[in-house]
Amino acid sequence: MSPQLALLVNPAARGGRTLRLLEPVARRLRAGGAELSVIVGDDAADALERACTAVAERPDALVAFGGDGLVHLAVQAVAGTDVPLGIIPAGTGNDIAAALGLPCKDPVAAARTVLRMKSRLVDAAQIRTGGAEELFAGVVCCGFDSRVNERANRRTWPPGMAKYVVAMVEELRSFRPIPFRITFDDDEVVEREAMLVAVANTRSYGAGMRVSPDARPDDGLLDVVVLDAVSKAEFLRVFPSVYRGTHVGHRAVSIRRVRSVRLEADDSVDTVAYADGERIGAVPAYCEVRPEALRVIV
Repeated sequence: MSPQLALLVNPAARGGRTLRLLEPVARRLRAGGAELSVIVGDDAADALERACTAVAERPDALVAFGGDGLVHLAVQAVAGTDVPLGIIPAGTGNDIAAALGLPCKDPVAAARTVLRMKSRLVDAAQIRTGGAEELFAGVVCCGFDSRVNERANRRTWPPGMAKYVVAMVEELRSFRPIPFRITFDDDEVVEREAMLVAVANTRSYGAGMRVSPDARPDDGLLDVVVLDAVSKAEFLRVFPSVYRGTHVGHRAVSIRRVRSVRLEADDSVDTVAYADGERIGAVPAYCEVRPEALRVIV
């Protein structure tokens, strides 16, 4: 029986360059017997509305063709339903797909994975701030990294990942460690100055930064990674090791596995939480795991 697939497309992924990959991907899916309906929203809100409408019609899968941001949007549409999520990685950052073992360099190979329609249950997590409540599949960042995101999102140049490098250099000039209050599992409270706090359901974010290299999306837990206050020189020395995951051995890095965590920051500091690379809102933020909330094609 031919699978009915709703293909959710982000036309802006990789600055629009991803669209040239859409035709061979769609051709491969149709050659494999799939019947496709392609969903393209005018903006994120419109795309989410269209995706939710498609899921309500109960396709065999909702397939996200893009990066982590589009996967984040698709998660909102499929979570709590029995419609599986397929992912064809085609964005600047494909960390969620990588964590699930999907082909991240070859969208056509990822399309073949979708056609096999083999799925498994994985965890999601909920994040609540004063202004929003959403699910995430990957990593929440809060602190230096979210400040860099804020700066990069205000820039129109340079394109791609280069603007994040520029934003990081700019932010490092003025950044000061943030006084955090962290509550683990609604019980233990820790107060400390930190460079950043990350809440990880999967191991990496930011196009390959392995912030919590042992995080698993199916263990019913979240990894809370805290980088305590260090000098800027020490931060620059340690930062490259996050791409290998070896930063976890540094004396200033700690990791706790929890079911929930509440993040609060000093009121004098503007601190924003990002989830899967998408802006959620200002802290305080509360994150709680939702075991087996997603069925994904792997």
